[in-house]
Amino acid sequence: MALLSVLTPVLAVVLCLVIGFMLVKTRDTETSSTSPGPTKGTSKVDSRPWADQDLQDNTVISAREEEDGDWVDGGEEEELEHVPYTPARYPEEKMLERSREFYTLLNQRRSVRFISPEPVPREVIDNVIRTAGTAPSGAHTEPWTFVVVSDPETKHQIRQIVEEEEEVNYRQRMGDKWVNDLARLRTNWIKEYLDVAPYLLLIFKQTYGILPNGKKKTHYYNEISVSISCGLLLAALQNVGLVTVTSTPLNCGPQIRLLLKRPANEKLLMLLPVGYPASDATVPDLKRKPLDDIMVHI
Repeated sequence: MALLSVLTPVLAVVLCLVIGFMLVKTRDTETSSTSPGPTKGTSKVDSRPWADQDLQDNTVISAREEEDGDWVDGGEEEELEHVPYTPARYPEEKMLERSREFYTLLNQRRSVRFISPEPVPREVIDNVIRTAGTAPSGAHTEPWTFVVVSDPETKHQIRQIVEEEEEVNYRQRMGDKWVNDLARLRTNWIKEYLDVAPYLLLIFKQTYGILPNGKKKTHYYNEISVSISCGLLLAALQNVGLVTVTSTPLNCGPQIRLLLKRPANEKLLMLLPVGYPASDATVPDLKRKPLDDIMVHI
């Protein structure tokens, strides 16, 4: 009994140490399993996900980012005056007519990969971008930059960047299912239209703004805002008889941003080759879903 009374505290201490070790081990395992960094032995290609990290929305500002720069306080900006708004109002018959005409126009829009090198008036492109710039945005921050490239050498450099990354995408990153789904559309990593089209429009989202005084300004819902502006841009191109193909160059954003000398707060969202359709242009014979498949009326 005396021996047992001596050993009991020792056994209790040992048991506590074992339980503590098990808890620490479990926590370490969970931390390592949720860590975003690549694991040992992961190849360079495997560690680069197909989901382009350059497109992540940065609306939420972390504490570290708050410390990294001087952010403007919303209270520092002047209050906006509100003015009367009286848009045109049409009779019902005219509304129906206009809605049908606009639908017919946009229903003819297609993604076209065969683009003519024929010059397009620069003023038309300016007006198209002005139209895209009318899009709504979070807190009216207008977090977009439209870069227009017509210089042949710069266009070719962009093509080289895109094709190099796209070949890796098709061969390794995208996976068999994605590649097979694209097969019927006859797409691949060769992007000749990036050289041929008279203009390349590169749409950048501004993850935050930089004011003239150097302070940073939060851009709320920047990716959604810029995506809406891209929709208006596509409609404006269709309205003037120009064509494009929507391209989201996977893992090309950082290289293209440096090539075009854009600041670090800008991230490439979309790349559009723009021009007239080539005389021998073809498109897949696709059918769009009927209204009943895309609308729910409650």
